[in-house]
This record gives sequence, structure tokens and C-alpha cells, in this order.
Amino acid sequence: MNVIKRSGEEVLFDSSKIENAIRKANTATAETERISEEQIQKITDGIVDRCQKFDRAVQVEEIQDMVEQALMAEGAYQLAKNYITYRYERALVRQANTTDKKILSLIGRTNEDAKQENSNKDPVVNSPQRDYMAGEVSKDITRRMLLPEDIREAHDKGIIHFHDADYFAQPMHNCDLVNLDDMLQNGTVISETKIEKPHSFATACNIATQIIAQVASNQYGGQTITLSHLAPFVDVSRQRIRAEVEKELAPMDAATDRDVERITEERLKKEIKAGVQTIQYQIITLMTTNGQAPFVTVFMYLDEVPEGRTRDDLAMIIEEMLRQRMQGVKNEKGVWITPAFPKLIYCLDEDNIHEDSKYWYLTKLAAECTAKRMTPDFISAKIMRELKGDVYPCMGCRSFLTPDRFTDKGIGNIANAGNYVPGKHKYYGRFNMGVVTINLVAIACSSEGDMDAFWRIFDERLALCRRALDIRIERLKNTPSDVAPILWQYGALARLQKGETIDKLFYNGYATISLGYGGLYECVYYMLHKSHTTEEGRKFGLAVMQHLNDACAKWKKETNIDFSVYGTPMESTTYKFAQCLQKRFGKIPNVTDHNYITNSYHINVRENINAFDKLTKEAAFQQLSPGGAVSYVEVPNMQNNIPAVLALMKHIYNTIMYAELNTKSDYCQVCGYDGEIQIVEDENHKLIWRCPNCGNTDQNKMNVARRTCGYIGTQFWNQGRTQEIRERVLHL
Repeated sequence: MNVIKRSGEEVLFDSSKIENAIRKANTATAETERISEEQIQKITDGIVDRCQKFDRAVQVEEIQDMVEQALMAEGAYQLAKNYITYRYERALVRQANTTDKKILSLIGRTNEDAKQENSNKDPVVNSPQRDYMAGEVSKDITRRMLLPEDIREAHDKGIIHFHDADYFAQPMHNCDLVNLDDMLQNGTVISETKIEKPHSFATACNIATQIIAQVASNQYGGQTITLSHLAPFVDVSRQRIRAEVEKELAPMDAATDRDVERITEERLKKEIKAGVQTIQYQIITLMTTNGQAPFVTVFMYLDEVPEGRTRDDLAMIIEEMLRQRMQGVKNEKGVWITPAFPKLIYCLDEDNIHEDSKYWYLTKLAAECTAKRMTPDFISAKIMRELKGDVYPCMGCRSFLTPDRFTDKGIGNIANAGNYVPGKHKYYGRFNMGVVTINLVAIACSSEGDMDAFWRIFDERLALCRRALDIRIERLKNTPSDVAPILWQYGALARLQKGETIDKLFYNGYATISLGYGGLYECVYYMLHKSHTTEEGRKFGLAVMQHLNDACAKWKKETNIDFSVYGTPMESTTYKFAQCLQKRFGKIPNVTDHNYITNSYHINVRENINAFDKLTKEAAFQQLSPGGAVSYVEVPNMQNNIPAVLALMKHIYNTIMYAELNTKSDYCQVCGYDGEIQIVEDENHKLIWRCPNCGNTDQNKMNVARRTCGYIGTQFWNQGRTQEIRERVLHL
């Protein structure tokens, strides 16, 4: 059994430290108020027993709370008072210097919290370690100076989660859709260097990756580009190559136009292959200022470009992107594995969803790719048009913009984009300002099952979230465009003047800000003792979701800012919320008795349900999560059952806006095993990854790929997320 210290370092549990702390407080207590050695031992043994039942590493603060409770239970009130006073005095000392120990533990490579916070960032490596160190300072400033006490306290107790405090000290936004079209067609500036319109597809791909890296270094969330913005440059290369071929073949009298066309297209396909390879490998190998590869999504939607040659060219790019992703990338051993980025989204529409559709061959290829590499994910153009009126991608893994309303209001080119078309809805160049998440499980548990109390507490917590979101907006106000020229001056999001603030982009729905939520399953189960897959549970769950939407609609009306309901992709927060719930309410069956809570509206990972029913049931909840949501189904190896994958894709097209398939894609570097690496308990009851073939448990000598919260992560998850992955049931 392990203990996580305040510094984030994880150490072996040592019961003697509990005994010694009680003895010190006991010695400082009047002799008539002291307890015996037998009582000290009894209290210590009881705490050890309680900690062992947690099935996870225990926070030192939790142990201290248990000591206080045990002393009070023994009637040792004066001793308990002395212990609390000592604890408070130590807390005051720590407040005078809140970052040194955490930073030193990062440098010493012993900070387990950091190791498990983001499965795609390794704090042992210098650059992400430096980002984590800066993050500790930002969190400290945020806690002590930028957040009111009640919001900070609610965050600490897991009532809400104030996201990305490690970046909050700076005026940075969350995620966006990059206006790559404007930057490529009208030029941009990167590191004070003018970049003009590229004269080939290959150059356009190279510039795109440089833009991606620059954007990632100036924000903290995900970004999305679309391949349709690269498609026009295919014909630019075609015309250049054709001129070269005609010149080469001119001396040959026997050369025909057909020969010119054939050679031109052959060379063009080679350039497309090289360009796509540039995107894939540069994204994977680039490291941004936050110490990781850019968190980027690539959207593949044929109908974003006009029918005809440009659409056919886009189809060629999509085909090459899918083929290269299906192949994967080589790890350090030279073995092909599944990369985490870029995330791919393939849009299903009438011209690719039926067997007789023109681009059905791409859909089959997408099915083969997702069966092998867990990507692409799928957006249904049919359902998205019904829900949003337009078809556009998410920003990163799941955060969606609200439908364009500023164009319909006649506001015009608010961002001064070079590719603005009057009257046409605009999505690329827009962004999200940040997230605050409400813990639905904590509301239910606090209500003790009383429905009137539930809705009253719900409104109180929503008011708290509103204030926290307002703080995020205020933090961004008066930010000059100069803080991130690539974003605000050179086209990624806007082309504002130097010194001009970004404030006008917050209003009329141009930007969004997100009210996140988590634990709908546990919330419903606590209140009704039923899952939200039942009819009664479904009605209550939808009422909860509607209440979130009603709050956002009210706030939007009051501010002219688009608040939106967002299914938070909780990676580390799911564990934090679970720990806080256990601390406050104990272990409640099917509610707080696991080290994670269920993401957003999802059906619990332990519930047996088939893939088609899961997607159908979740569709109604996804509709009420307009600011971001993605559903998934857990499937076995599907590489030999592509018809079943295609059947699921057709079901997605007809049923739900955004969904994905989760498979397993692992490799052991010790023995070469290529199969599912398992999660087991070690002697300290800690969940670890182990190769079933050779028994390797060294996480640094394996490649594990699992989807965690909409994107693919690696084996460095915290104990809560690892338990959630372990307990997932197959839906097919």
C-alpha cells in the first residue's frame, strides 16, 4: 500500500508515522487528557485497515482526516484539538511556500501525480518537466491570488473542477478550429517570417505542420484542421507537374496527351503520399512548448469542397491519410505501432455511406483503419445537420462550437479573416475560452436522495460554476493580440491589429465557454437505484441534462456569450472526483465504490449492453451535450470482421452525431508480444500493466494504446483511469 504526499511523490505506507504524530500531540496534551499506548495502537490499526480498503494509494490529507475522526470517536477531544492545531500550523508554513517541494519532486522524478496526470506527457523528460514546473507556479498563483476562496474550496473538495489552472495565470484560451485556408491562401507570419501562398501540395503540408506547432504552443487545448483546406493545392501541383512532363516529352513525337496525363497523375500521387507523410510524422515528432506532440485532430469531410475535381483530389488525400495511419508508425524497436496523434475524424454522408455511393471505397478503408488503429472516429453529417444545421468538426477530441449565429445577425467579418464570405456560416477561426466542470455525483450524494434538496443544491452549484466561468472570461478580457500573433494577428483565429484586444471575439456566439459535467450514471443511480438505461432512469437523466442546458441558455441571454454544455473528457479528474466523493460520503455501492466516476452521460463501463443499443440510448443524451460529447463502443479485435464495423458505422450515421470504436493495440518491447497487455494488481494492490507472454511490467518497455476520453493515450494513467479501463465490458 502506498501514500501520495502533498508534493505528489508516492511512497510506501508507514504506519509508524501515524503513531508518532499521535504521540507528539499526546505529549503536548495535559496528562489527564492523554490516551494510552493501547489506544494509540488501536487508532493506528483502524486507520491502516481503512486505508487497505481503498484499493488505491491514499492521500496524506485523507490519513490526517481519519486520525482526527478516530481521536474524536475515542472521546479524546483535547488531544484532537492539539492535533488539529498542529496540522493547521503546518498548513500555514506550507502556504508560505507552496511550490518548492512539488517542483523538487518533479526534478527528482518522483512526482507520481504528474506522471499520471496526462498519459501523453512524460515529466521525466526535460521539456514536459519544465512545463509542469511552470504549471506548479501558475496553479499556486491561481489558488492564492486569482480564485475566490469558495471556488477554490469547491475545487479542492471535488464539488466542481476548475480546469487547466496550470495555464490560467497567462491569458490563454482552450481549443479551436484553425483557419488553415486563410493562412495558406492569403499568407501568414511564423516567427516574424512572412510565409506566402505555397506553390505545391507538398509545401502546403509542410507549412500546415509548422502552423499546427505554433498554434499548440500558444494555447493549452486541442486544435483541429481540415484536409479540405489542403485539397486546392493538389491541382496547383498537378499543373506544375504537367508542365514539367510536357517539357520532358516534347522531343518525343510519339508521346500522347494520355501519356502526359498518366505520368502527371503518377507523380502527383507520389507528392500526395510525401505530403501526407510530412503531416503524420511531423505532428508525431514535433514537440511544442508544453512538452508534448501537438494535440491535433484532422477532419476528413468530402462535402466541404465542391463536387468535381477538387472533391476527387480531397478523396485522394483522405485515402492516403487512412492508408498511412493503418500502417502506423515505427517505435524505437522498429515495430509498427498505433500513434496517439493526429486524431482522425471521418465524416459519413450520402456520397460515402452506401455500397453504391461514389466514395464507398473510402468508407471501407476507414473501417479497416479503425479496426486496426482505433481511428478514425465518425461524425454523422445526417444527424449533425438535424442537431446543428451545419456540419463541422470538434475542436480537439470533443469540444464543439455552437451553431453560427453572428452571421445570421449580420455582424459580418468580426475576425477580419482573409477568406470571409458574406452570408456564409463560419466555423474555422473560432475557439473555446475554457471549462469548469460540475460533479453531478456530489450533488446527488449531498441531497441524501431527497429530490427537492437535489434540485436546490444543483442550482447552488450551477451558480458557483457560473461565477467560475465568469472568472475565466474576465481573465481573457483586455488581452492584446500581441500575446499570440499566430492566433490573433496572422490568421489562425483572426487578423486583428497590433495592440487590439481580442474582447470582441467573445460575443454573439463567435467563441464558446463550457459548462462541463461528469458522473450522470452515478448521479441517477444514487437518486433512483437504477441506471439511466432504464426508462425511469432515462427520464431523470434527461431532466438533469436539460437543467444544465437551461442554465446555459439563461447565462447566454444575460451576457450574449455562448455558454454550452460539455461532456468533460476527464482523464485525471475522474480519479480526483472519486477520491473526494469517498472522503466525503464513504463507499456507496455503484456510486462511490470505484476509483473513477463515469465520463459525461456515458453508460457505465461495467454495464452489459450491445453496441447498437448503447449508441441508440446515448444518442438522446448526446443531443443535450451540444458543447461537446463523443460516444464509444468497446469491441474486440475486428480486423477480420470488417462487415460488422461497417454495420456499426451505418448505425452511427442513422443514430448518433459523433462516435468511435475502442479496440486494443499493444506491443511488448521485451518479448515482441503483439496483443492485449493486461492490467493486474501488484503486491501493494496497485494496478500495473503486465505482458501476458513474458511478464514484463516495465511501463517504459511497452507500447499500450487505449482511448481514454476521446483521444488515444498511453499506459501512464492514474489508478482511477486504469481501473476504469480494466473494468470495461465488450459491447460487441
